[in-house]
Amino acid sequence: MNVLLSIKPKYTSKIVEGTKKYEFRKSIFKNKSVDSVYIYSSHPVKKIIGKFTICDILEDHPDNLWDTVKEQSGLIESDFFNYFKGKTKGFAIEIDEFTHFKNPVDPRLHYENFTPPQSFCYINNEIEEFCEY
Repeated sequence: MNVLLSIKPKYTSKIVEGTKKYEFRKSIFKNKSVDSVYIYSSHPVKKIIGKFTICDILEDHPDNLWDTVKEQSGLIESDFFNYFKGKTKGFAIEIDEFTHFKNPVDPRLHYENFTPPQSFCYINNEIEEFCEY
């Protein structure tokens, strides 16, 4: 099982650079058998730019998450706390083994009626046939 995450380009570039080692979410996927996370870089890129495997998923109060991962968050503190404003729980997905695709995949060419997920969506393994490493 795989998931597709929508991430803003300013953060996907930090993942590609290796300076962002965690992806933050207000809610997390329930299916624990997720193998790979595919990254959909949102507007203006609008393409799947790569994938990563999950090392760990931390669940905690945003204050505690920040204290734990701030050095590898790829974020400035104000962006982090604005994202989690009013929340008592957050998730930090630890990025392991990131693979950047040679040619980003335009999902609209392969999935009829594709709509970028608000947070995430489950996708099957057929995505692999469109990816070039």
